[in-house]
Amino acid sequence: TTTSKAGNIIWMKNKKLNLEEQLRQAIIDSKLSRYRICQITGVASSQLSVFMAGKRTLTLITAAKIAEVLDLELKPKNKR
Repeated sequence: TTTSKAGNIIWMKNKKLNLEEQLRQAIIDSKLSRYRICQITGVASSQLSVFMAGKRTLTLITAAKIAEVLDLELKPKNKR
């Protein structure tokens, strides 16, 4: 699950988004440009562009770098 430090989970039309969808939505909603996110994280702009288009995934390390810049926390799901 991706949550903000305030504990918010991103939902869309009553559907819980998967990690990739949540991260894409957080990037879209961010006040930072994709260019700035790439500058801060060191992620190649082409890599972020392809991810945002839904054509490729990110490694966990790359997702964590982006999540940190967006003030998000990656954590495991609660066990049922």
